[in-house]
Amino acid sequence: MNITAQMVKELRDKTGAGMMDAKKALVEVDGDMEKATELLRQKGIASAEKKMGRIAAEGRVESFVSDNCGAMIEVNCETDFVAKNDEFKTLVSNMAKHVAELNPENVEAFLASTCPDCGKVIEDALKEKIASIGEKITVRRFKRYEGAVASYIHNGKIGVLLNTDNKDEELMNDICLHIASCAPKFVSREEIPQEELNIQEDIDISSVIDGSIFEEIDEISSGEPDEDILKSVLANPDEIPVYEPEENVQPIEIEEATTNQLESMISEAKS
Repeated sequence: MNITAQMVKELRDKTGAGMMDAKKALVEVDGDMEKATELLRQKGIASAEKKMGRIAAEGRVESFVSDNCGAMIEVNCETDFVAKNDEFKTLVSNMAKHVAELNPENVEAFLASTCPDCGKVIEDALKEKIASIGEKITVRRFKRYEGAVASYIHNGKIGVLLNTDNKDEELMNDICLHIASCAPKFVSREEIPQEELNIQEDIDISSVIDGSIFEEIDEISSGEPDEDILKSVLANPDEIPVYEPEENVQPIEIEEATTNQLESMISEAKS
């Protein structure tokens, strides 16, 4: 059978395969479009499995927020070039939406789920994308909240997913920006673990000098967190919100808070 350029184009549009791969598949199955599609799919899965031994150190973060829930996902690839590719961006964005819709327990359960859009098992659909894009792609982690949720993404590298007790979009947006900028480790002072305070005491006591040793130790024994530790607390009234994220903040710094804890901090900073 004569394989025309239009047939090759149709198969490429359908599968995302390269021109020569599409033509070879059509020749192999004597021009049968359905068989050629399945053949390329099987070859793509085999090719994708070979790529899984590579290192995927790049990637991006995307989120999806609806009226009653929100989700964020980190998906890794091999190169920054692919991370900025529109096809990869769409893939990650769709995966965030599917996490919100399906509410999977973990990454393994998510990959074993059926895609609401295409009806395929998500892991199989991902392998087809790996064959199309040409790099190893892995789902590293995700988070999902129900209720009032807000999100902020900075350049696809920094992600914040915020869950609060009351829906106040302006306040939630301000909090997301502050988290992205400062990457706090704790929501409130009460969440600072005793191990952190013990480290602080050890450092402070070792720095005490002769003249004020007893006075300093009494002050240290009070158990109050020092200034450096308080900078890592989100609901710290002494910390003025900053809205310019640093590029080196790690992806998906996910925090959960209540608006009651944080409203005074934001209002005071704005006044």
